[in-house]
Amino acid sequence: MNKKSGVSTKNFILRITKEEWFRQVFTIRKYYPGIARRWEVGGLVFLARKSEVGDSFIGYGVVKKFVERDNLKDDERHECERMGWRGAIIFNKLYRFEPPLPIKETVLSGLKAKGRCWHGYPLTDDQAADILKAAANLCNIREVL
Repeated sequence: MNKKSGVSTKNFILRITKEEWFRQVFTIRKYYPGIARRWEVGGLVFLARKSEVGDSFIGYGVVKKFVERDNLKDDERHECERMGWRGAIIFNKLYRFEPPLPIKETVLSGLKAKGRCWHGYPLTDDQAADILKAAANLCNIREVL
């Protein structure tokens, strides 16, 4: 935790832009980020996506581990090199919000960030807790098994 800013470096938002990656993250419980962050065990990664009502959270995962690109199996490593991804976030637990939770319905509503600016956005522990509280009130939260 950065004491000066109060930002926990373990919680982030990742914005999924492609349908294929949306399906993949919930199928294989992995995400291949192209951005550099310190992905910590136990950190929360909130998954966001564009929807009819604006950017919305579609779920979240609890980080089990991050495997750097050079430590992946050959086929995964080659795909990461080709796409510019840094490695694989493997989720211990993964949850889906149904319906998706509009970001404007959360503690983040007052921020000016939009679209791609959410990708990699760091969250404090308080912000993460508030998002989970809003999801509990407005969505069905289903664990992806």
